Amino acid sequence: MEIKDILSRYQDDLRHVEENLDKYYRSYIELIPEVTDYIINSGGKRLRPLLLMITSDLCGFTGERRYTLAAVMEFLHTASLLHDDVIDHAETRRGRTAANNIWGNPASVLVGDFLYSQAFKLMVEDGHPPIQKLLTSAAITMVEGETAQLIRSRDTDITEDEYLRIIEQKTAILISASCALGALLAKVSKKKVNALRTFGLKLGVAFQVTDDTLDYVATKEEFGKAIGMDLKEGKITLPLIRTLHNCSTDERTLIKETLDRNDLDGNHIRDITSLIEKYDGINYALTKAKGFIDEAKSALKPFDDSFPKDALMTISDYILKRRL
Repeated sequence: MEIKDILSRYQDDLRHVEENLDKYYRSYIELIPEVTDYIINSGGKRLRPLLLMITSDLCGFTGERRYTLAAVMEFLHTASLLHDDVIDHAETRRGRTAANNIWGNPASVLVGDFLYSQAFKLMVEDGHPPIQKLLTSAAITMVEGETAQLIRSRDTDITEDEYLRIIEQKTAILISASCALGALLAKVSKKKVNALRTFGLKLGVAFQVTDDTLDYVATKEEFGKAIGMDLKEGKITLPLIRTLHNCSTDERTLIKETLDRNDLDGNHIRDITSLIEKYDGINYALTKAKGFIDEAKSALKPFDDSFPKDALMTISDYILKRRL
């Protein structure tokens, strides 16, 4: 199975999702749909809505509620991107100028607030307490993860376990919720709900580890942002954590002094990248990501073989092959 087979199977579902997105981010304040349209249609893969469509299919739910809840997931995700770019002083997002560099930080924050509020409004209107509990908990955890990342910015003492906990909170938790939603909508057994929750969590961690690793190796055309942007934003990710753990005292000092610079440029990024290559940080991180993918696949054992199960397996493999 290939990604194109999955998209073909769920293209009608994704079209309904797009209709819901377009319907629910409208406002009489013209700036809100203007900013939202810019970021929500800037090339995102709709991973979270797609996972919700697949897991609903896997569990046998075909009702209309999945389209509205898929919009909820995308609104929560998009709101977090708007806020993150303000916090990170990001210059680009998905290969385009970041919204905060066009409309300013206040507009980005307020539109993000609108999308969060709209997501919770739709969630309340859905009226299913287990789903409300799942999504509100995920939203709280995302903010905690982003705050933890902010606190540990440029902190060369951050451990691998701390890094993994942060990405689980800020990224994986929403992917996990997207997968669990399909099971909750279908009202399947708690065992299957937890299986999909675990699948999504492990998949989400692998996704972020791979994403962070691509920051050192992918071209701007492939990845949508210049190499080393995480370094410029002070994010210490797994390839660098591995390097810091294994490098000499002098090399560690060099890395710390470089990260503390306000004028970090391409030469500085190349200095750090060469050390990451020296200590095999890229392969180490990608091997870790593969381990999480294996755990994700293993979590699907309670489900019989089917197209949607194969689709989840294929997406898992694709996470690792985005640049490999």
